[in-house]
Amino acid sequence: MAKATGLSRTTIYQGLSELSECPAGAGLRRDRIRAEGGGRKALTAKDPELLESLERLVEPSTRGDPQSALRWTCRSTRQLSEALHRAGHPVGRQTVSELLAALGYSLQGNRKTREGSAHEDRDAQCRHINAQVAAYQQRAQPVISVDTKKKELVGDFKNGGREWRPRGRPEEVRTHDFMDRELGKVNPYGVYDQTANVGWVSVGTDHDTAEFAVESIRRWWTKMGSASYPQATDLLITADGGGSNGYRIRLWKVALQALANETDLTVRVCHFPPGASKWNKIEHRMFSFISLNWRGQPLVSHEVVVNLIGNTRTATGLSI
Repeated sequence: MAKATGLSRTTIYQGLSELSECPAGAGLRRDRIRAEGGGRKALTAKDPELLESLERLVEPSTRGDPQSALRWTCRSTRQLSEALHRAGHPVGRQTVSELLAALGYSLQGNRKTREGSAHEDRDAQCRHINAQVAAYQQRAQPVISVDTKKKELVGDFKNGGREWRPRGRPEEVRTHDFMDRELGKVNPYGVYDQTANVGWVSVGTDHDTAEFAVESIRRWWTKMGSASYPQATDLLITADGGGSNGYRIRLWKVALQALANETDLTVRVCHFPPGASKWNKIEHRMFSFISLNWRGQPLVSHEVVVNLIGNTRTATGLSI
């Protein structure tokens, strides 16, 4: 048996002895080999100051010396282990990880929660925009949300996100993001129909101007809006307070007036106040899904950019 299993003969004899002590049909009564209380003592028992020293390293600004070197470096478990070694507490990085978990620590990123100063009428402004949108939708009048998406480099540049590919064969792209002089950048300007849950994106290759923004709205109306709202007399636009469609841009107002004259629509614009542009519907209802659709895909040409935007679909019915 010892030759067949590789176990020592003394271990086999011990097993036979334990089997003989068990009643017929019952399992072994001992669920462990080592007796209770055996083994090495925990490091925290041998070194009572270990946990306190670890906490001082993790939070040097509030619990320890503000001049600690680790205050200005990445506090990884390896660096914490080395710092504890220098302080006379020999401990491995895996044990440091377990001790941090026992203390209630976890790996966390920053959280955007501080809004900063806000106008006392901020809530009233947002409620006003919401009321205007609801009123237009009740009257079956078009309501659109407009904005410029982040400018993108065209070429074999890295694009954020990951995509399924054969193992060990990632898409190869350039090391540095220096703009290709021939391909340049693209400026996607979006128009999102809040009622129909459909979008239009004009991809510009020059500058993001107010004239380009209004031209994008004009093309949306010509290709999509006029067919969806044949009886429309009014148009409500919700937009950020800055950029090409900012409330101070005179060209934006002049171009919108020209659009109103062409279409016989009464155009009304509601600008979100500073710091509230994230509530603009186009941000999280359209642009976010475009980013998901082209994640991990190098935008190697204008055709690729247009097709990836135009084929964006969601399970909730969004189409662009």
